[in-house]
Amino acid sequence: MKVLFRKTKELESQIDDYLDIVDRSALIFLQGLKFYFENRKDEFEQRYHDLRAMESKGDFLRRDIENKLYTHTLIPEFRGDVLGLLESSDTVLNRMAITLLNFSIENPEILEELWPQYIDLAEAASLAVENMVKAIRTYFRDLSAVRDYINKTLFYEKESDRISEKIKREIFQKDIELSRKAHMRVFVHHIELIADEAEDVCDRLAIATAKRHE
Repeated sequence: MKVLFRKTKELESQIDDYLDIVDRSALIFLQGLKFYFENRKDEFEQRYHDLRAMESKGDFLRRDIENKLYTHTLIPEFRGDVLGLLESSDTVLNRMAITLLNFSIENPEILEELWPQYIDLAEAASLAVENMVKAIRTYFRDLSAVRDYINKTLFYEKESDRISEKIKREIFQKDIELSRKAHMRVFVHHIELIADEAEDVCDRLAIATAKRHE
């Protein structure tokens, strides 16, 4: 982060730590859903609690970073963009935690033949978040590489859309109760929203990057 944070190693380290939390949370999210579909419910619940703990740690760290940016009047010309990236990344982190929470509370009965596709969807969402984090890191370190990671994020978001549409079509072709179809569809939507939120972060990032090129 040498371009923006020449004056403070502490802030540089904190932002790195925050991005590590988001990145690690995407892995925990994916592993948690794999455990859910493997009927390893105790391990799923542990991953859910792990993710909630990461979410809390991320919230505390993000607020501390925001406070330092304001109280020390650091990078005033880019402060708004940095704050926006942190806050929108926090939305992604919250979305992952909420998704596992909903699985934990509602315990949806997904048709077994659809399990692999739900996992594929979760993998696409996780990869979208992973590349979103890389895109943000490069914003601070190497502007020339931001576009590559944004494009990868958008690729996985489109892949998420493709998989989710396929699952929904299969769900509504099944000869089962409409209420069960609707419940399964809701959980497809929960997962695909993660990739959508990662895309929104990258849209904001693209604008912030363009400003720094001016």
